Amino acid sequence: MAEQQFGRVADLPFPNIPPHKGNEELAQLVNEYFQKIQSFRPTAVHLMGEMTFTFALVQKLKAAGTLCLASTTERLVQEKGGKKVVEFRFVQFRPY
Repeated sequence: MAEQQFGRVADLPFPNIPPHKGNEELAQLVNEYFQKIQSFRPTAVHLMGEMTFTFALVQKLKAAGTLCLASTTERLVQEKGGKKVVEFRFVQFRPY
């Protein structure tokens, strides 16, 4: 679906962001990922993850004219053998 809407898809692993990371370190990581993403010259960026990192990166990307997208999902919960099984089904992209 993403390829049909936006063209080539490239995956960039989301960084591990420890909860004790300071604001300066976070800003450096945001800048690093901004540069990596810009090197792809993207039509759009699907970005979900740690909230403060995502917020800061979305702000930078949007300021550079890049469409930023979140995914919406439907949460399906079933009981199987006394355990909850949760499935998330993609519904659509939503712009930030």
